[in-house]
Amino acid sequence: MDCTVIVPVYYNEGSITATFNKVKAVLDANAYSNTYEFIFVDDGSADGSYAELQQLRSEYPSLVRLIKFTRNFGQVAAMKAGYMHARGRCIINISADLQDPPALINDMLNYYFEEKYEVVICTRQDREESWFRKKTSLFFYKTMQKLTFKNMPLGGFDFALLSRKVIDAFINNHEANPFWQGQVLWTGYKIKFIPYQRLKREIGKSRWTFGKKIKYLIDGVLAYSYFPLRFMTGLGIILFLAGLIYAIFIVLSYYIGNVPFKGWAPIMILILVLSGIQMLMLGIIGEYLWRTLDQVRDRPQFIIESIEE
Repeated sequence: MDCTVIVPVYYNEGSITATFNKVKAVLDANAYSNTYEFIFVDDGSADGSYAELQQLRSEYPSLVRLIKFTRNFGQVAAMKAGYMHARGRCIINISADLQDPPALINDMLNYYFEEKYEVVICTRQDREESWFRKKTSLFFYKTMQKLTFKNMPLGGFDFALLSRKVIDAFINNHEANPFWQGQVLWTGYKIKFIPYQRLKREIGKSRWTFGKKIKYLIDGVLAYSYFPLRFMTGLGIILFLAGLIYAIFIVLSYYIGNVPFKGWAPIMILILVLSGIQMLMLGIIGEYLWRTLDQVRDRPQFIIESIEE
């Protein structure tokens, strides 16, 4: 099999067939994709997405394979399930919301087969979305670039081609709270970046909420950066030195007969500030401990209800 296309599906009723037809047209016209397959992974959709997928499979039984989760486990889990069942020499994952131009697949296949890139990433140079979504995404990926991967594109990515070598490394990674972009960049394989403008979503609405973005940001930082722990250490040293200097100042002021302050207000301010810093540090430690516990439990990242192939 030359190529496998993996499409995570979550509340994508109405756009699945259109996505399939556009991608299929590109693959049929490409010289490098003589044999290919589609794997659609239903990530616990409660709309008519799975019924649309079954209709598509009935029309193209030799091309379409379906995986259905018992509930929503997340996009990364859906992609990994697809990776584990893919048979292609290279694997392309694309969203089902028609925001990623399928025509880019031609360039992706060319870079893989002709120039031997193990990873081809289509990175979002711009996007037809609201100002708020643009700014939050920019903040997210800029933070990741500063704290974890210097080659993280500021526009982010989830439309990519991965070779079988990269897929094998990905499958063998058993992180309980995976950060997909980080896992791809972490492998160290040769990468080709293709900039593009992400299109406006015409059907349905995005389920990628602000809360999910925050959790994904925390997963990425804690999984691939020691910055939070080093920040705690540095802040602790600064506070210790500041406290030591202030203590010396108080003692000297006492002996020369000058009381540095009167009343309870300064003391309360110090208590509140230091208590807040301590709670912040405990929260960071708690995040690491929770992720360690999650990893030790070794629960499956997803549960498959059914497979149609």
